[in-house]
Amino acid sequence: MTIYTNKTYVAFDADNDIHYYRLMQAWKKSDNTSFNFYDAHDLNNLMSDSTEETIKAKLAERLRNTKVFILLVGDNTKHLYKFVRWEIEQAIKRNIPIIVVNLNGKTSMDSDLCPTILKDELAVHVNFKQKIIEHAIDDWFDSDSSFRNNDKTGAYHYKDTVYQQLGL
Repeated sequence: MTIYTNKTYVAFDADNDIHYYRLMQAWKKSDNTSFNFYDAHDLNNLMSDSTEETIKAKLAERLRNTKVFILLVGDNTKHLYKFVRWEIEQAIKRNIPIIVVNLNGKTSMDSDLCPTILKDELAVHVNFKQKIIEHAIDDWFDSDSSFRNNDKTGAYHYKDTVYQQLGL
């Protein structure tokens, strides 16, 4: 069994938003960014006729060893229950720090597009820019732990000054 430790898990609407995920893969490859993540849609040893149970078992294995969970939020993400909502539920259940990435450019929670299950959960909301995503991956794990230790919940976002310091 392969063990994935301290990785970033990315969940998204594979039908509509996969090009954003592919762009993240390109950033990682071409710019040598410090983040590394699973491809939740490249499930080893699974056939196209794999059962939902089998797929979820593979995803659960990856989530067990995840340090940070990223959810790419597009126009349809909040309506996806079979896998995306299940992945969110697993991240919440496992207290995995959650980074919500708004594909529409919004730098804070987008109440219209954010899945309902996340609206009151501890998560940081950022826009889809390489530098802020990388910053969140590096920063949010410690911030999340600190907030949890103080029983804080809800949506967080970085101030405009953080974006400015990153050149965004």
